[in-house]
Amino acid sequence: MAIVEVKVPQLSESIAEATMMTWKKKAGEAVAVDEILIEIETDKVVLEVPAPAAGVLAEIVQGDGATVTTEQLIAKIDTDAVAGAAAAPAAVAAPAAAPAAAAAAAANKGDVAMPAAAKLLAENNLSAANVAGTGKDGRVTKGDALSAIKAGASIPTGAPKAALPQVAAPALKEDLSGRPEQRVPMTRLRARVAERLLQSQSTNAILTTFNEINMAPVMALRKKFQDDFTKEHGVKLGFMSFFVKAAVHALKKYPVLNASVDGNDIVYHGYFDIGIAVGSPRGLVVPILRNADQMSFADIEKKIAEFGKKAADGKLGIEEMTGGTFSISNGGTFGSMMSTPIINPPQSAILGVHATKDRAVVENGQVVVRPMNYFAMSYDHRIIDGREAVLGLVAMKEALEDPSRLLFDL
Repeated sequence: MAIVEVKVPQLSESIAEATMMTWKKKAGEAVAVDEILIEIETDKVVLEVPAPAAGVLAEIVQGDGATVTTEQLIAKIDTDAVAGAAAAPAAVAAPAAAPAAAAAAAANKGDVAMPAAAKLLAENNLSAANVAGTGKDGRVTKGDALSAIKAGASIPTGAPKAALPQVAAPALKEDLSGRPEQRVPMTRLRARVAERLLQSQSTNAILTTFNEINMAPVMALRKKFQDDFTKEHGVKLGFMSFFVKAAVHALKKYPVLNASVDGNDIVYHGYFDIGIAVGSPRGLVVPILRNADQMSFADIEKKIAEFGKKAADGKLGIEEMTGGTFSISNGGTFGSMMSTPIINPPQSAILGVHATKDRAVVENGQVVVRPMNYFAMSYDHRIIDGREAVLGLVAMKEALEDPSRLLFDL
């Protein structure tokens, strides 16, 4: 018997531990080299653990939900064994706190029961494997569970009850009749976001300044060049590249907006690494546009599109979310009219962009309709005075209302 150990990948120095998600293979099943066995969630990213060798998954040492550290042994692969051999596979060493839920609920098929559905099925001694799921990707919804209960689709007597699975959030379309409740543990990412936001509010002297931006010039420019831009670069010209360019333009004029606090020192950064807040199924992530001042509009749009796809797939790497000297949060994509964004430590300022709406404004004594956007910039008043914050936001406003300023650095 030749045993190859499967271990936790090397974690970042800033990450002490991680959480095992759901095993994609069971003990006794064949695995191919580099086949993904499980994903491990840290407070920043989800790491994939590939099989280091081909063979049979002989033993799962750490089960779903276990807390693990760098280089910890989590499984063993027998490179000489044959899948389906008579020998019974080793039992999973599941920790007491591990919710071995989803895998048990869907032992014989890919369906996964939603939390409320899993609870109902468990209470009525039913198996998710015997219930047809109508939810996304075949997931079993509460409605499916209620139908199965009425139909009496029970599992064999004595079979273990399914536990409530650990999930990131409840399904939006679940039947919420009967005043149900469910308790879902925070993911590591959500807990880390909560910790950092509290840290920001408790350690920074946060103030927010606002201004209104007439987006008509940018919208006209974008419409004029959209088709040619897409043909030339293979990506659409969005608004975020304009926002990034305008932000860098302002940060060059007022370097303290791009600075950070380190003890009693102010660290002025001679580079512009712009964090772009992106929503993902796991929560808020902020990947970084490195050296944004050196990027073209096309470079920015391509990178943001790449970040969006990676965020949706849970593939963002730690290095892509580390650092940053200034951040932009675009709540306008969700319809937000106004907000006061919270600074992302150790940065000292963040720009909040909102939805562009036609509004009545006064120009030269006349009331006219213009597509307006309210910008908000939160800043750390410990090192940034109101003058720099207001003028910085005005510089962004001027750059967007007259984009030619970006060409001549005015």
